[in-house]
Amino acid sequence: QLQLVESGGNSVQPGGSLRLSCAASGFTFSNYAMGWFRQAPGKEREGVACITSKGGEQKYAASAKGRFTISRDNAKNTVYLQMDSLEPEDTGVYYCARSRSLLAAPTLRETDFGSWGQGTQVTVSS
Repeated sequence: QLQLVESGGNSVQPGGSLRLSCAASGFTFSNYAMGWFRQAPGKEREGVACITSKGGEQKYAASAKGRFTISRDNAKNTVYLQMDSLEPEDTGVYYCARSRSLLAAPTLRETDFGSWGQGTQVTVSS
């Protein structure tokens, strides 16, 4: 049974850092691109970062570029999102997602992802 379990969400002050993790099981992790999405209160879910199956390419939303880093450890079936210089606008529920199929390039299109975790809350506030 496919499972994606996020962890690492917390409340931090502006300028702080968090590292999110997503532990995957139930499928061959190294065959799929993985993504991080977030949903802020009252807003639609948006793509934050994506990494290809072997980790060779990454793609970031403009708001995340330069502050967030997506990485993966295929030996541990885990994908990470390192978030630095956090801003109040980064507040939301962060979801890990698996691509629907093999992707030639990273994408932030929600429709390219078919399996989702339950989410982890990130709150950035002073």
